[in-house]
Amino acid sequence: MAKKSDKDKTNGTGTIALNKRARHDYHLEQRYEAGMALQGWELKAIRAGRANIGESYAVVRKGEIFLFGAQITPLIQASTHVVADDRRTRKLLLHKREIDTLIGKVERDGYTLIPTALYWKGSKVKAELALAKGKQAHDKREASKERDWQREKQRAMRRHNRDA
Repeated sequence: MAKKSDKDKTNGTGTIALNKRARHDYHLEQRYEAGMALQGWELKAIRAGRANIGESYAVVRKGEIFLFGAQITPLIQASTHVVADDRRTRKLLLHKREIDTLIGKVERDGYTLIPTALYWKGSKVKAELALAKGKQAHDKREASKERDWQREKQRAMRRHNRDA
């Protein structure tokens, strides 16, 4: 029997969009899974692969968490009867205790909420949120040096194992 692939978008599983710059620009600490309140045309556009979360962030308003800046480009044939706003504010759905924890971290400790991924979980669209602190320029250079050192170490180990 054939197994289902994680990247099969037609069956409703797998990754929709990634925020690759998040690891470069922020120190990511804790991650949370949040549901998203979407409209019908947005789901159709997401299935067609028209979602982008590269410049998005989450904000706390009146005890709720909202996603700003996420772009879901509407399909022409799916949204003829609706005025579609591709960068509208979308509500994120979390448990009350998770929201309370996030509000405390954001308001008291100076964290930022950054979406790192959009993915399918069953037939639902989920957003992975990360509690993050911004990196300074010297932090980014240090992380780059560490990556280069790890890469060089791996090369040396492969050369050593191959010669032995």
